[in-house]
Amino acid sequence: MPGSASALAESVAPDASSERLRRRADFLKAARSGRKVAMRSLVLQARHRGEDQAGVRIGFTVSRKVGNAVERNRVRRRLREAVRLRAGSFMRAGYDYVVIGRRAALTTPFARIVTDLETAFRKIHGAPPEKASDQ
Repeated sequence: MPGSASALAESVAPDASSERLRRRADFLKAARSGRKVAMRSLVLQARHRGEDQAGVRIGFTVSRKVGNAVERNRVRRRLREAVRLRAGSFMRAGYDYVVIGRRAALTTPFARIVTDLETAFRKIHGAPPEKASDQ
C-alpha cells in the first residue's frame, strides 16, 4: 500500500522545544514516578518534571525480549515515526515521555500503532487541546 503512511500524515510539526531522553536515570524516574498506560503495541510512560521545566523530552526503549537487534530497531523506527506524525498535539511542556516498544509492534499495522499511541496519550492527558471548532 504505497502512500498509506502519507494518508495518515495530517502531520503535526514536531515541537522545536522537544529533545531526546538519553540518561538511564531519566528513564528510571519516568518508570518510578510517572503515569503508565499499556497498549497492544506499546507502553507510554509520562512524568511531569515540574512547573519550572519547559520543553518536552521523549525517549524510546525496546527490550531484548522483543527480538534481535534488527527487530528491536524496526520497532523503534516505527514508534519514532508514529510519535513524529501524531504526538505533537498531545505532548505537554514540562513532561518526560518514554515509549516502550512491545513485540506486537513488529506485526501490527502502522495505522494501529498510531491509534495505540493516540489512545495512550488521551488516557494520560485527556483529549488534545482543540484548535478551531465549528460549534
